[in-house]
Amino acid sequence: MPIVKVGMWTGRTHAQKAELARVITEAMVTIAHTTPEATVIIFEDIAKENWATGGVLASDAKAKK
Repeated sequence: MPIVKVGMWTGRTHAQKAELARVITEAMVTIAHTTPEATVIIFEDIAKENWATGGVLASDAKAKK
């Protein structure tokens, strides 16, 4: 059973997550030769204050520009 974890900033809509779930599942079935029923996708919404790139919190990135 493949488990796909998707971490992204908070704010995606239900429809966006549903579409992502659909296309990720299709890719797993096609490439990894699994079944849709065996594919688990976990979405993790991450607040910008809990995400940093290049040593700068995403929540602070706009303030530095």
